This record gives sequence, C-alpha cells and structure tokens, in this order.
Amino acid sequence: MKSFGLVLALFFFSFGVFSQEKYIKHKITKGENVSVIAKKYNVKVKEILDLNPKASQLLKLNSILLIPNSKKTIANKTKKTKEVIASNVTNSLQETTTHEILAKETLYGISKQYQLTVEDLKKANPKLESEGLKIGQQIIIPGNAKPIIKANSQEEIASLENATITTTQPEIIEKTVEAEVVRKVLPKETKYAIAKQYGLTVAELEKQNPFIKKRLPVGSVLKIHPSGTYVENNVQEEAKTSIDNTATAVATVVVKDTATTTEGRFTHNSDLLNQLVLNATENVGVRYRSGGTTRSGFDCSGLMVTTFGSFDIKLPRSSIEQSRIGVKIASEEAKKGDLIFFKTNGRRQINHVGMVIEANDGEIKFIHSSVHRGVIVSSTKEAYYERNFTQVNRILE
Repeated sequence: MKSFGLVLALFFFSFGVFSQEKYIKHKITKGENVSVIAKKYNVKVKEILDLNPKASQLLKLNSILLIPNSKKTIANKTKKTKEVIASNVTNSLQETTTHEILAKETLYGISKQYQLTVEDLKKANPKLESEGLKIGQQIIIPGNAKPIIKANSQEEIASLENATITTTQPEIIEKTVEAEVVRKVLPKETKYAIAKQYGLTVAELEKQNPFIKKRLPVGSVLKIHPSGTYVENNVQEEAKTSIDNTATAVATVVVKDTATTTEGRFTHNSDLLNQLVLNATENVGVRYRSGGTTRSGFDCSGLMVTTFGSFDIKLPRSSIEQSRIGVKIASEEAKKGDLIFFKTNGRRQINHVGMVIEANDGEIKFIHSSVHRGVIVSSTKEAYYERNFTQVNRILE
C-alpha cells in the first residue's frame, strides 16, 4: 500500500514538472492580442489557439493564456532578459535630474524643453498617468534628456549671434538693424503667433528661417525681417524709447500667445495633428466619468480639454461651449483634429463632442468618451451617430 502511494506521488510530481516544462502562463495586459503574444514568445498563433480555444474571441484583461514552452521560446526569453538587463544597466549609468513644475506647464512643453517624448516622462514618473501635474511638484527627468542649452548672459548670446542686444530681458532677445529682428523662441509659442506679431505669414517666417519648417524648437534664435507695416508702427517707435522701456514693451508683445486663449486661432500642421490623435487614442478603454479629465475617467468634453491641453491649446469646458469656437465647416471638409458635435437623447442643444481622427469617402471616424462604453472610436456611418450628428468645427488653422 505504501509503495502504491509512493508511485502515485511520483506520478503527480512528474506530471507537474512536465506541465511546467511544456507550458508557460501569460497574463493578458492592455493592448495585447494573440498575434502580439505569439510574436513575443516566438510561437505560432495556431499553437496558442490550440491550447486556448476561447482566445479566438475577445481577450480579457488579466486573464491567463497557456503558451507552448518550446526551445525557441526559452531562447527568446533568455535573449530578451539579457537585453532588459543590459538596458537597465545602461539606464542606471545615466544620471537623472529633477524638474519643478511651474504654473501653466504641461507634459508636452516639458518634453520639448528636454528633447524627450511625453512617453519618456510618463515612464520615468508612473504616477503622472493618474495624478497629473501639480505646481511645485518635482518630476524625474530621464538620463537621456538633452536639455536645450540657454546662454547664461547677454554677452554670451550676443557672441553667439554676433549681434548687439537692445534689451536686458534674459529670455527675450530683440535687435533692430535695418529692419531685422533677432529673437528667441519661448515655451508655448507657435509659428502662427510669431508670424502674426511681425505682420508675416507662416510661410514667410519659414522662408526666412528654414530650420523651423518641421518644428519650432524652444530656445532657438530666429532672424526675422518684419513687414513694412510692423517696421513703420514698431521699429521707429522703439528707436525713440529707452532700452529699459523697449525691453518691457517687447516682453509684453512676446508673452502674449494666441495658442493659450480660446479667442485666438491655433496652428494646423500635420505633426501636431498626428500627436493629438496619438495622445487621444492612448486613452481608448478608459471608463466614462462625469466631470472627469484624467485617466481615472473622462466625460466627452473632458477628453477634449485634456487632449488639446497637453499641447497648450485651451478649450472651454463643456461641449456646448466648445461648439462655439473655431469655424463651422461642412462634414465633407472634415479633417483630422476637427471637433465633431452631436445632439443625443432628443436634446435640443449640443451635448456631446468628439475629435475627428480620420475622414474618407463621406465617413468620419472620431474618438470620444461614451457614457456606456468609455473612450472609444466610432463612425458617422453608425446609425445612432448619423442620426444625431449636428456639426463639425475647425479650431486649428
């Protein structure tokens, strides 16, 4: 009898060892599907589906999948482990710094200041996803940051630009020599705002400074030839003013930024639009929450306020107020980044908003926060939204 018990125990032990060697348990995380997981473990999709028949349907977050434990899988995992260790060692050798959050700062603005991506900052500061930014808060800046170097004195800047400075303002440099203005790009400034300030179009500003065609680096120095109107109204007047008064006047003009008010119009360029869509779609799956503006929950207008706010574009808080800004356009003209509005549940006024992420052949796909399904992507081809569609507004020029 004892020998029989011993044999039985050995059988279950060997079966357990065999099972451990034959399969790997994988916990489903957000954004994963069977093909992604198969690639991760270097196995075929069919092999996973054979072991997990229900996996052909919708995968549930945190559910467990059995993965075939082949030699290739083990080798692949070993390789990835070595890569992770090497990466961690490299990162540990890079010194991190901290940044204190100032009023009106955004993750997007800080990422540009240190030449990082918003994702780099979120990875270094996981709590930002749920808690957001707070004035006075210290956040970690990864070791691979490349902060934009600013000159410490007017003499250093003058030496770099070989120009005579006409202001003592440390962050703003302006000179007027034969109707040429030299000035630094400040945080949150846009090409549209700068061009408008000097009576130019964005195309004219880019022609004078070709290096800003793709992006406008904070801290970079622009050489601008203003329009005749600007020269007549500003340059001659500034020439009669003292240096201190000129610095004050210049500061007043430069700090005024149309990109931070709802009265102004905002720059419409492909890079910004792609970033807006990427930022918004990262929230797909977040639940609906009335009054919500964080990843713990969004309402429809809250999602828009947070998405655009990440790029220093301030929108009104409610959908009805958002429908009153920008320019109303025909649905056939809708483009990525436009706002789309609806009157749902028999309402007489607008009560729902989304952002256009794609428009083709009369169909508009938009991202929004639905009361019942949270943040999702929908289409105007769906009967419900086709029936309740009201208007499209363009708030980006």
